[in-house]
Amino acid sequence: MYDTVVTLKKGEGRTVKAGGLWIYDNEIGSIKGDFENGDLVTVEDFDGYFMGYGFINMHSKIRVRLLSRQKGQAIDEAFLEKRVRDAWEYRKAACDTSSCRLIFGEADFLPGLSVDKFSDVLVVESLALGIDRLKPIILEALKKVLAEDGVQIRGIYERSDAKVRLQEGMERVKGFIGESFDTKVEIVENGVCYLVDVENGQKTGFFLDQKYNRLAVQRFCRDKKVLDCFTHTGSFALNAAVAGAKSVLGVDASELAICQAQENARLNGVEDRVTFQCADVFEILPEFEKQGQNFDVVILDPPAFTKSRNSIRNAVKGYREINLRGMKLVKDGGFLATCSCSHFMAPDLFAKTLHEAARSAHRRLRQVEFRTQACDHPILWAADASYYLKFYIFQVCDER
Repeated sequence: MYDTVVTLKKGEGRTVKAGGLWIYDNEIGSIKGDFENGDLVTVEDFDGYFMGYGFINMHSKIRVRLLSRQKGQAIDEAFLEKRVRDAWEYRKAACDTSSCRLIFGEADFLPGLSVDKFSDVLVVESLALGIDRLKPIILEALKKVLAEDGVQIRGIYERSDAKVRLQEGMERVKGFIGESFDTKVEIVENGVCYLVDVENGQKTGFFLDQKYNRLAVQRFCRDKKVLDCFTHTGSFALNAAVAGAKSVLGVDASELAICQAQENARLNGVEDRVTFQCADVFEILPEFEKQGQNFDVVILDPPAFTKSRNSIRNAVKGYREINLRGMKLVKDGGFLATCSCSHFMAPDLFAKTLHEAARSAHRRLRQVEFRTQACDHPILWAADASYYLKFYIFQVCDER
């Protein structure tokens, strides 16, 4: 189908054979045929067995990302529209689509591409060269499929400004695709209103993956004193306030995030019960402990402390420290919500780290819930990177 043929070494390609989409540079035995980076190629096993079609990039350690395993399948507009339509039909069945992730890369069989929908605005992040070349077709298909259900998209903003693009031999890109529009977009999630800054906010502007975890926390917050650490734009703090918390303190090191959180508090009419403080969480939690402060509910939603296997050891120290400090601030019988959004922090390792923190803090943990990312970020088995968010709710008890 595609003239360039990538052949795997004997015994390699275990991830792909298990259902994954990535082929690494050290798994390839030979490449025959002329190609440019980003072109579609045919992938075969060492013995000539057909494995699939994908796009190649010699700049990337992920040398080939598969798009189809169906022999004879043309990667054309009809194929891409089918991928988009399948993704949208899944979201309609699984979740609230007013604001959601429409395309989640490998988990939607469109490797390297993420598209978030905030009300009537799309935000796109493209992290692989091959998908970047197909991006205009995919976005047109998205607008078409959404319009069929009466969803009119008024604008698209690109946030392909992550450093990982440099590893793909690509420039970092940020800006409007098509007509310009007001980049502060109002959305409603779990009954909470937010202004999402798609131009200057982190990632695509708002963390949709915690949608139902924020909702899960609400039921523990009524009439309670709540501390929300790494509050970003105030999402967990505002869910606590809307649920009837007596008082909420949100802490974040970013002044921009704190300003956005305060704006969101005013938008929801809860500024009388929610305050935000710009501070380093690692520094302020020991201060709270010295002051003898405690809280009914403590929420820890830190950024990823590791983005590679090489830094896992330091990440474990960070997660252990922040959870130890957080646990010490929870009243006896209160609740701790804590998570890790790093794929490299494996579930077992995160659980072990929490156990060590509890032991050091002389607290006992009673697990209430274990959750992952929202279902608009589906976990594709064998595509390990699609499973990244681990979220616990514990009751924290004194040793007895």
